[in-house]
Formats: sequence, structure tokens, C-alpha cells
Amino acid sequence: MHRGAPRRMKIGLFSRESLPSLGKGGERVDSTARIMRAVANLTRSWYLRCGHWLQGLPVSPLLIAAVVMLPVGVVSSALLTPTRQIWIHLWDTLLPEMLSNTFVLLLGVGVGTFLLGTGLAWLMVAYRFPGQTVLNWLLVLPMAVPTYVLGFVYMATFDFAGPVQSILRQWFGQNIWFPEIRSGGGAILVMVLVLYPYVYLLAKAGFYEQSGATFEEARVLGYSRAESFFRIALPLARPSIVAGLTLAMMEALTDFATVRFFNFPTLSDGVIRIWHGMMDLRAASELSGLLVIFVLLIILFGRSLRGRSRYYQVGGKVLGIPPVNLRGWKRWFATSTCSLVVAVAFALPVMQLFHWALIEITRTPAEAISVYLGLTFNSLLLSVLAAGFATAIAMILANGVRLSEGRVARTAAHLATMGYAIPGAVIAVGILVPLSTLDHTINDLLQSWWGITIGLIFTGSVVGLTYAYVVRFMAVAYNSVESSLEKITPNITMAARTLGASPWKLLWRIHLPLVGPGMFVGASLVFVDVMKELPITVMLRPFGYDTLAVWVWQMAAESIWAGASLPALIIVIAGLLPVILLIGAATPKRSK
Repeated sequence: MHRGAPRRMKIGLFSRESLPSLGKGGERVDSTARIMRAVANLTRSWYLRCGHWLQGLPVSPLLIAAVVMLPVGVVSSALLTPTRQIWIHLWDTLLPEMLSNTFVLLLGVGVGTFLLGTGLAWLMVAYRFPGQTVLNWLLVLPMAVPTYVLGFVYMATFDFAGPVQSILRQWFGQNIWFPEIRSGGGAILVMVLVLYPYVYLLAKAGFYEQSGATFEEARVLGYSRAESFFRIALPLARPSIVAGLTLAMMEALTDFATVRFFNFPTLSDGVIRIWHGMMDLRAASELSGLLVIFVLLIILFGRSLRGRSRYYQVGGKVLGIPPVNLRGWKRWFATSTCSLVVAVAFALPVMQLFHWALIEITRTPAEAISVYLGLTFNSLLLSVLAAGFATAIAMILANGVRLSEGRVARTAAHLATMGYAIPGAVIAVGILVPLSTLDHTINDLLQSWWGITIGLIFTGSVVGLTYAYVVRFMAVAYNSVESSLEKITPNITMAARTLGASPWKLLWRIHLPLVGPGMFVGASLVFVDVMKELPITVMLRPFGYDTLAVWVWQMAAESIWAGASLPALIIVIAGLLPVILLIGAATPKRSK
């Protein structure tokens, strides 16, 4: 060895050369580049050994699922370490009433949406009557109205000081009886009128998919049309109906504004009350855990309704149930019934909103218009941010599932899309806990290092709101993206991978251009859902950051109906977008 050559003695992971040393003339040789080069070589060697194994792992789906499920895990963990004093206080004050009201609400909404949605669906599929084609689509429109909007319209219309009771007292005297609208019955009525389209659409699809031959065979065996419905059509459509019931009951569980309007406190309302009234995050977390239990009970209830029985359609071509033309008074009774539902659930409330909005516009000074513009801007900003992030993450998730093709990736995707089944109040509390912990950690570090305090960064910020929206509505974006991605033949993906395309290049150059329409639909649906979302916005919004939904809630809580009408009308108009998309795809075409 040459005398001037350095000695290559291994010390741990690095050679003797990579350690700090002195050069000629006592000059210190900078070792940073050598250390970084050694780390890079080590990383490259490790990747060459393990890279083939990592490429087969669904890293993206697992990471996304972990981030999305974090709020649910935080809330669920609160139940594992309950605080005795909190539960004693809750049981002595609010909890018994909230539990009983929640059970009554879910039962009432379940029964009401089943009767109304299934009955209307069967009427549309099995019979023919005047105006059926138009009414078939009009019956979907109540989905565009949030429950809290219809709730305050009904409360203003049918309350003691409202126009209905005032007219009745003028006609029949001051002592005329009228049912109390501010009650559990009023809340259930409003939710049934808004949520029945979930059951209506799915039940109608279930009836359309049934074979007319099976139905006619039952008639030959002596069954009447009513008996054929209960013994054949209804059991065959049971999975679809139960799916609609599950969605309706979950929407009822997550609502807090409507039940507060009608003085019917439930668990969701209790979480908001505890957080706003007591600022007790621990108590709100433990009460939110009960909501998670209710979600699991609803899912188990839906599975039990489906039962272990399985119903299959035998045969290839599905001709559909042959409709019967109604005669005489029955045809007009069917038309009147459907028209009445459309009127009380959509037409009349929207007309009342228009009336109040016109009054508000004519008497509102020009300076106040800027308030509504600010509310609209805030709502648009949050909706655009949430829709963009949710759709982008959904595309990465769906692409990761497609490339990995493993059970782990599919399970991770299911976990990542569970947020839609979790009430917004639960997600808000589950995000408050880690974000507040992160903020306090950052402040403690900055205080100890540099003696500065910057306050809260993520808690009560647009960042926290966007995170919560993505968790809540990931399923909406993912389902749209996944359905479009499934239409791409696997041969294209295999050919690109064979030619050496990396997963990110495959996503950017091939999959993304092909699923553009599906991503647009998913982003549009998330956009509208975020604009209507209330519990998450109320709990996580920055101080003084009002949106259209928050303004409607605040004005309606103060009985300022005209002040709530214009933002509510904007929300309803925006909510028509997903309804229009549903109208284009809800009813399968009959085979000729």
C-alpha cells in the first residue's frame, strides 16, 4: 500500500475515510458530503435488497387509511379509559333523555322512510297513472334540502306564531287544538320527508331488477297483486331497501341542528352542547364514543334485517314487473299522493324560502350584501379545498388498490372510506384531540428553544376543517373514482408496467386522463356535501369564520327566518347538482 494512501478501516457503517479528519496544512476536511454519500449508499443497498418486497406492499392505501381512521380511533379509545365522574354527571343530567330520544328518532325515521320510500317506489314500478314520468323524478328533489333547512321552514310555518296556527285560530277560535311542532314527532316528520329518497331510489332499483316472469308465476298460483308484493317482490328487494334504511338512519343520527330546533336533544346534539357549553374535550370524546356504538348497532341491525336468506334471480334477460294501468279514482289518487309528497317535502318549503329571500333582499342595505358575499366565499373556499384534496387522495387510494391487487389494500380502502358512516360530531372531536396535542407540542418546543409562543396553528383552522371534510366524505370521492378506474382494462396497466412505467408515472400519464369525468363527478358531490355540512363546521371553524350553513343555523336558532332564507336557498340550489346526477342514473331501463 502506498504510504500516502489513507487507511480504509471499517468503523461501524462508515469507513475510516468518512470520519472527520485533518488534511494537509491542518485544514479541516468537511465530512458532511462524505457522510451523506455514505447514507445514500446504505439506503440504495437496502432498497436493492428490499425494494422488490416494498413494491408489492399497499403503502399508499395503508397510509391513507391510517390518517383517515385516526379520528375514529381517538374517539373509540376514549371508551376504553372512561372517566367515572364524567359518566356520573352525564347520567344525572342529559344522558338518559338523549339516549331515549336517539332510539325514538332512529326508530321513527326507519319506519317512516320505509313506509314512504318503499310505497312510492312500488307505486312507480308496478302501476301507471297520469303524470308518472315527471313525478318519478320530482320525488327525488327533497334530497337537495338539508334537514335543518326544512326543519326551520316547518317550525316557522307550523309554530304557535306561524301562519297556519294563526289562520286556524281566526277561523275556529283561540282554543283550537294543534299538535306541538317543537317535539320529537316534528323532528321525525321533517327527517322522513328529507331522507325517504334514500329508500325510494334503492327500493325502486330493487323492484326494477326483478323478473316479471317470477311475478306472473305467482299470479298463476293464485296470489293477488298485494300478496305477490309482500311474498315475492318485497323479499327480493330487501337488500336494497335495507341499504337505503341504513343510510337514512345514519343521516338522522349525525344531525344535531334539526333536533335542537324541535327541542328533542339526541347524542349528536349532546356532543355539540358539551363542547360549546363546557369546553370539556374529554367528556365530548367519551360521549362521541357512544355515537360510534350506535353506528355499529345500525350496521348490525341492517345485516340482521337482510338475514341469512339469499334471493337470486334465475334466468338471463330481466323483463321487469309488468305495470298495471290504474283506472277511475285510483289513478288520480296515485297522482295526488305523489304530488302531495313533492309539495310538502320540496315545492312549498322552497317557495317559502323564495318569499322570505325576496323580503330580505328588498329591505337589506347594500352594506349587508357584503356579509352574504363573504359567507358564500367562505363556503366556496372550503368546498373547493375539500373537494380537491378528497378527490386527489381518492385517486391515489384507488390507484394503489388497483396496482397492489391484494386483500390488505382492499381492506385499507374500506377503512379509509368508513368516515361517511361516522357522525360529523364524532369526526370533529376525534380531530380536535390530535390537533390540539400537536399545537401544544409545537408551542412547548418553541417556548423551550427560543422562548416564543405562536398560539394554535391547526386547531380551529382551515387546515383542520379540510382534514375533517376529507375524512367525512372520502367515500363519496372514492366511489366515483373507483367506478371510473374499473372501466379501464387491466391490459393497459399491465402494458405500461411492462414498459417500465413507475406507479406514479402510470397514475399521472395513463390513469388520470382516463378517469377525468369520474373525478369531476366525485369532486362535485364532495363540493355540495361540504357546503351543506354543519356539525364539523360548527365545531372546527376558525373564530368568526361563518359559512352559509353556519349562518342558517345561527339565524334559525334566533327565529330570524328571513335572515336565514337567502343562504338556505343557495344551499338548496347547490344541492340540486347531485340530485340531477342521480336522476340520470337512478332508474334502469326496461328491456324491450
